[in-house]
Amino acid sequence: MIKAYKLYTDATGNSKVVKGYVPDRQHLPAHQLEFKETPSPAAYDWHPAPCLQYVLTLSGQLEFTTSAAQVFLLKPGDVLLAADLTGAGHKWRLLDDTPWRRAYIRLHSLEDAGFIEDQEQDPL
Repeated sequence: MIKAYKLYTDATGNSKVVKGYVPDRQHLPAHQLEFKETPSPAAYDWHPAPCLQYVLTLSGQLEFTTSAAQVFLLKPGDVLLAADLTGAGHKWRLLDDTPWRRAYIRLHSLEDAGFIEDQEQDPL
């Protein structure tokens, strides 16, 4: 199983994050793939996810903050399911001099994501 994080919008409109995983070797339906690079230093202020997508970090270390005041780090190899499509959203900033290189894999529906939430959520 591959460790992953899921950003989602709660009933009050705040973005939150939960830990989970995506089963290894599971085939997931997707409809678009995009690669992007953002040079350091960089940050992106409050925003919801533009669409339902996996974000695979290839390089760079980032600090994400949810509108519910949760803070977590993403580093190369980490998988993020961006599903906070409404509400206040999240923000991020690069923590080092390495550019953030990532792949966006756009999904049709949350059911297509295959994300399984950890039953025991330890603090981030």
